[in-house]
Amino acid sequence: MPDSKKTTSILILLCSIIVLFSSCENDIEKVKSLTRKKNAPAISSRNSEVFISDSAQIKIKLNAPQIDYYEGDEPYQEFPKGIDVSFYEDGKGLTSRITANYAIHKQNSKIMEAKRNVVVVNEKGEKLNTEHLIWEEEGDRITSDAFVKITTADEILMGEGLESNQSFTKYRIKKIKGTIRLKDV
Repeated sequence: MPDSKKTTSILILLCSIIVLFSSCENDIEKVKSLTRKKNAPAISSRNSEVFISDSAQIKIKLNAPQIDYYEGDEPYQEFPKGIDVSFYEDGKGLTSRITANYAIHKQNSKIMEAKRNVVVVNEKGEKLNTEHLIWEEEGDRITSDAFVKITTADEILMGEGLESNQSFTKYRIKKIKGTIRLKDV
């Protein structure tokens, strides 16, 4: 009888191994999807300089220490180490510049969201400081719902929220919190 138990155990073990191996699949796409990191970028670049032009005229120049490109239904680019974006107009040259410690660009909606230490400077040297800014490519406009501080040659304006054109020459603070006149100081 002891041989019968041993034989039965060996048969159960062999059947288990056969079932295990017969259910294995080697579909390369399934293997890739299982081994791929969740939310890992499809492409990542370092110390990048990107130019966007129209009719051989530079419109936008973007510098970033790191750009991560993500694919899928909602593709996007992430700038985890910050951005420096310069905007140009024909005949005027540099019109404005945005810098931030972090940004994300959503391809389908054509919106860039900048966060943490966001600074916008226009051609007159007027400066906007905020912690959150949205640049809408389609409408060439920038908006914020966060605290904003605008420094001009004559005054410092503070408030909650802002709407502006892309070149930051026509802007409106939504809820003005205070004004400091620099000429009076």
